[in-house]
Amino acid sequence: MKGLLETVIRGLGNGSVYALLALGFVIIYKATRVISFAQPALMLAGAVAVSYLAEVTGFYLAVLLSALLIAGVALAIERVAIRPMVGRPVFVVAIITLGIDVVVRVVVNGFIGRDVRQVGDPWGFTQVSLGPLVVQSRWLAMMVVTAVLVTLLFAFFRHTRYGLAMRAAAFDQETALAQGVSVGAVFALSWGLAGFLAAIAGMFVGTGQGIEQMTWVIALKALPAIIVGGLDSLGGAVAGGLVVGVVESLFQSYQGEFAPWLGQNFAIVSPYVVMLIVLLVKPYGLFGTREVERV
Repeated sequence: MKGLLETVIRGLGNGSVYALLALGFVIIYKATRVISFAQPALMLAGAVAVSYLAEVTGFYLAVLLSALLIAGVALAIERVAIRPMVGRPVFVVAIITLGIDVVVRVVVNGFIGRDVRQVGDPWGFTQVSLGPLVVQSRWLAMMVVTAVLVTLLFAFFRHTRYGLAMRAAAFDQETALAQGVSVGAVFALSWGLAGFLAAIAGMFVGTGQGIEQMTWVIALKALPAIIVGGLDSLGGAVAGGLVVGVVESLFQSYQGEFAPWLGQNFAIVSPYVVMLIVLLVKPYGLFGTREVERV
C-alpha cells in the first residue's frame, strides 16, 4: 500500500504539469475554436528562459519573469500570425500553429545546445517524508503550484470583467460582439494565458532532470488529457491531466510485474490507450459538452 500511494503521488505531480499544458490548449480552443499546436514550443521556451534568468535573478523571480516573457511571446504570435487568419478554415489555422511550433523550437534549440541544460530549481530529486510515505519535493511543488494557479484561473473567469468576456466569447462569439465584447482582445488574452501556463509547466518539466532539445515531446501528453477531460472543459483539462499522470505512473511501477507481455516502456503509450478507451465510451470526453446538430 505504501508503494501504491507513493506511485499515485508521483502521478499526481506529473499529472499537474500535464494539467497546466492542457489548460492552455483548452483556453485557446474555447476562445478561438482552434487547437494550438504551438504549446510544446512555448513550454520549451519557458524552461529555457528560466534556466538563463535564474543565473542572474534567482530561481523564483526567474520563473515569474519567464512566465510573463513567454506570455508576451504568445501575444505577439497571436497578433502577427493568428489574428490575420480570423475567418479562415480552422484546419488552416491549426496547421499554422504547427509551423509556429517548429519555428519557435528551432530558435530555442539554439539556446539549449547539445547538452542537457539545468533550470536551476531548488528541489532536484530531494525527498521529504509524509508520515510513512517518502516522496520527491518536486512532486509536491507541482501539485501545490498547480492548485494555486487553477484556483486563481477559475476565480479570474468567474469574477473579473475580462474573465466574463472570455466566457461570453467562448459561448457565442457573434452574441459577444453584439454586446460590445472585443473578441480580438479575448483571442489575445487566451494566447497570453496559455503561454504563461506553458512556461510554468516547462519549468516543472525541467526540475531535477534538466531540459534538452527533445523535451518538448512531453507536452504531447497534454493532448490525451484534453481528450479525456473534454476539449472545451477547463475542469476536464485538470481532471484529464491528473488521470493521465496517475495512469502513466501506475504503469511505470507495476506493468513489468503484472503485465510484462505488454512489452517494455508501455507507460509511454498508456495515456493514448486511456484516450482511446474514453473516446469509445464518451466521444466528447468525461466533462466535454455534447454537441447535437440537426440536419
